[in-house]
Amino acid sequence: MSNNPFSSLTPALVWHYFYALTQIPRPSYEEEAVQQFVLDEAAKLGLWAERDAAGNVLVRKPATAGMENAPGVILQNHLDMVAQKNADSSHNFSTDPIDAYIDPALNNEWVTAKGTTLGADNGIGAASALAVLASKDIEHGPLEALFTATEETGMDGAKGLQGGWLQGSLLLNLDTEELGDICIGCAGGVDATFTLPITWQTPKAAQAYRLSVKGLKGGHSGVDIHKQRGNAALIISRLLDSVSEHIEVAAINAGNLRNAIPREADAVFVSDLDESELNPLLTTEVDIIRRGLPLEDRNMSVSLERTDMPKQTWHSDSQHTLLTAIRLCPNGVDRMSMDTPGVVETSVNLAKIHTQDNQLELQSLLRSLDDAARDDLADRMKRLFESFGAKVQLAGEYPGWKPEPGAAVIDTVIEQGRKLLGQEPNVTVIHAGLECGLLGQNYPQWQMVSFGPTIEMPHSPDERVNIASVATFWDWLVLVLSALK
Repeated sequence: MSNNPFSSLTPALVWHYFYALTQIPRPSYEEEAVQQFVLDEAAKLGLWAERDAAGNVLVRKPATAGMENAPGVILQNHLDMVAQKNADSSHNFSTDPIDAYIDPALNNEWVTAKGTTLGADNGIGAASALAVLASKDIEHGPLEALFTATEETGMDGAKGLQGGWLQGSLLLNLDTEELGDICIGCAGGVDATFTLPITWQTPKAAQAYRLSVKGLKGGHSGVDIHKQRGNAALIISRLLDSVSEHIEVAAINAGNLRNAIPREADAVFVSDLDESELNPLLTTEVDIIRRGLPLEDRNMSVSLERTDMPKQTWHSDSQHTLLTAIRLCPNGVDRMSMDTPGVVETSVNLAKIHTQDNQLELQSLLRSLDDAARDDLADRMKRLFESFGAKVQLAGEYPGWKPEPGAAVIDTVIEQGRKLLGQEPNVTVIHAGLECGLLGQNYPQWQMVSFGPTIEMPHSPDERVNIASVATFWDWLVLVLSALK
């Protein structure tokens, strides 16, 4: 790894392993190579390791001298990464390594990637676990490192984890993304797919156009949902609706990941109006939309260009129904928590719109700290879309992680964080899907806590990890492992 751009960074082992992970393509469902990498590293270190049927990899390391009787600790992370790239990027997540670098434009304080997600979520957690396994100077009790599979697209590894496989009782989840935060609870979720029939017709208008929306910030559909960032799927639908009496829609496509806020969208339609007539109508609506966006989204670009004539367009009645259904689709914060001030309880992200041969498919991810509230939102959305003649599928349900304040492992992480940071850590409950809720189903005796370094804009091509925070997080982790006696 002579070309490792992070060779001068500390802690050296963490950055060594993180760079190695960036060189292995590992989008969700394509994780066999990175799983084998972990197994090979364990073999080199002389450690017991095993991969289960769900793709999870477990590595065991004996306790250091004098800590054999300490409770067993599990370092838990996931190996897959979100595959998001800018429209002008030719990156192939199935074959290409991530082009990660230290960004001089950010005072050399951050690591990011060129045009794609970085994979610091959860690559830094995985690299830290590997570094603990490889280290020879860290005090710890009986240790297990659990590298779960396919977390980003449904938590398949956590769902498939079998009871009785792991021996430890204290789980440290290494997937929180703000240094100084200690997470003790998270939201559950469910995937909702709404399939609406399309009635087609032969195009009647003279000219075809492609409408594109780009330049939105996007972000994580859980932790960023309260920021009211622009959703490209909703924006392009609103633009089409604003000129619907002048156009015949042929296709809408937006988003590609269930847990990312859509950043880009495009649509094809036909019209008898030319650009000089359409652009003023669209510009008026764009100006209204832009005023309602947060500052980071106001550089949104909307373009209209001529394109090839489609073979068919939506019938006017179908067009009205489809655009109305999209416009009415709930999106954003549904309810704030009554128990944890300032935290979102229930939300929905309209993640994808895809035009197929005979139907329009919408996909949303519903999240809630309260499983009953999640189910209520799902029921409301089901009834709404069924009223438009949609088929509704609810799948991939996973539970939230109920906080247990005062658990010994939480107190230890707080105490060591207080010593290291010189201030009280921020104990949080997050509106995102950590695997702890699922993991605890088969291991209800576990005490669990989550912490990590600072990672900004995960699930987007702007993802970056703060270099100094990685070093502090590592020191914190080492102190916790030594203190868990």
